[in-house]
Amino acid sequence: MADKSIPHFHNTRGVRVIEVGAKKFMCIGALPPFDHPHIYIDMGDDNEAVCSYCSTLYRYRSDLAGTACIPEDSLWDDHTTVAAAG
Repeated sequence: MADKSIPHFHNTRGVRVIEVGAKKFMCIGALPPFDHPHIYIDMGDDNEAVCSYCSTLYRYRSDLAGTACIPEDSLWDDHTTVAAAG
């Protein structure tokens, strides 16, 4: 199971930009079993970062809480995987 102390985001919808409330997170690509290697992204002083595997553009928004994201269903957790599989 993934380390949940760092938010994990996915881009199953295939959107161009995912806005996030964290500057350190993991990109998993699409939902399992179609995920790519989970990539740790640290934006540092920047407000945008691109995943080197799936080319998703992540944009930091200070008005979003740590695990919040837009689109809202881009946060990966165990319930996301179960819902997608079921």
